[in-house]
Amino acid sequence: MNNHSIFKYLCYITYRIESIKLYITFPLGKPGFLRSQDLTISPHRLSILRPFYLFYNLFYMSTQSAVSQTDYFIDLENQYGAHNYHPLPVVLNKGKGVFVWDVEGKKYYDFLSAYSAVNQGHCHPKIIQSLIEQAQKLTLTSRAFHSEALSVFSEFITKYFGYDKVLPMNTGAEAVETALKLCRHWAYRVKKVEENKAKIIVCHGNFHGRTIGIISFSTDSTAKDDFGPFVTGFEEIPYNDLPALARALEDKNVAGFLVEPIQGEAGVKVPDEGYLSKASQYCRDANVLFIADEIQTGLSRTGKMLCCDHENVRPDILILGKALSGGAMPVSAVLADDEIMLTIKPGEHGSTYGGNPLACKIAVTALEILKEEKLSEKAEVMGNIFREELYKLNSPHIVQVRGKGLLNAIVIDHENENAAWDFCVALKENGLLAKPTHGDKIRFAPPLVITKEEILDCIQIIEKSLKVLD
Repeated sequence: MNNHSIFKYLCYITYRIESIKLYITFPLGKPGFLRSQDLTISPHRLSILRPFYLFYNLFYMSTQSAVSQTDYFIDLENQYGAHNYHPLPVVLNKGKGVFVWDVEGKKYYDFLSAYSAVNQGHCHPKIIQSLIEQAQKLTLTSRAFHSEALSVFSEFITKYFGYDKVLPMNTGAEAVETALKLCRHWAYRVKKVEENKAKIIVCHGNFHGRTIGIISFSTDSTAKDDFGPFVTGFEEIPYNDLPALARALEDKNVAGFLVEPIQGEAGVKVPDEGYLSKASQYCRDANVLFIADEIQTGLSRTGKMLCCDHENVRPDILILGKALSGGAMPVSAVLADDEIMLTIKPGEHGSTYGGNPLACKIAVTALEILKEEKLSEKAEVMGNIFREELYKLNSPHIVQVRGKGLLNAIVIDHENENAAWDFCVALKENGLLAKPTHGDKIRFAPPLVITKEEILDCIQIIEKSLKVLD
């Protein structure tokens, strides 16, 4: 039995006296994490306990491996948290720019960016400063009252994207639900669709969130199975299929077409050039709202402020989230013109935290940074370099490289069905964090502040990690 095992079964005794009460603390088998129990022990016995205290601190604590810290936190989360995610075996506690650090002090490139929520980089100093300043002033009023920050934000974001109105929410899923409600409201009050007949077209392979309403039109069995009954009023068509969209639009009850300009969760599926512009025109001709979910693809991620900008498409309803706060807190927004937005009347939709002063202040700063630091331009240039370097690897295990800007993915071909996961674990060991999606696909989406030198360094990490698949 080694020293660690011996001390695992020894009581580590610390003490502090409150009257005659003594706190005796037992180790849980993890360094630095203890369970306390109140016991009453006579004061004259305290001298006996002191050697244990000194010996534990000088020897036991100094000989523990850092891995035990990681195991401890993972075990703790598994014990007390819901098992609704399958994260990589790494525990993070610090982030700055393109890097994150784990509890062991190991440094990694972050190639997921919290699903593109930290486009501006982790803990951007201007965003953090805005957060601190507003947090010390006013954080929440609810929408029962006006707030200075909401007024400023509303003007700023509508002029920024060129819309009449904004409806602020918190999470991306909330924003999607808001857009769906807004679309239906418009259908009944403006288009004059028969009551309860409005239909919204969606795409196969979509991912818009995980509320009951949203998963009702999901084609992902993992997200959908055993959560029914589901909400009706949606028609699913193939993604990137204009003839299918044209046929669906023949129904006079269609109110909107909800689409991701690039399907991120499905593995960064990029549609054919011209798909978005033609889809938008089809919708316009049929008096149907074109609704763009730019929660992940927007805000400079793909090399333009919005992914729709690549084809000069202006959505009737624009959905934003994630990087709208630069990762500092949940912020989302739905933008539309008056004809659509003003169909919502007081009391018909809302959120206690939606448009709170703290979120509004942070969002303005986050949007300012995108333009000040030219992050759209950087994303386009760095994305081109990244994909070119991936192709140069000429790996037999990479059968496809997908992407636009710094939203990219590779498709892994290997006889081992867990190859993509094993590859991501190897990436982690070599200092880069990425995550598989849908089995054989791996997204690569670093913060947009990444440099060419860092891109090239990451390519070397990817090349080294691919050897695990040989």
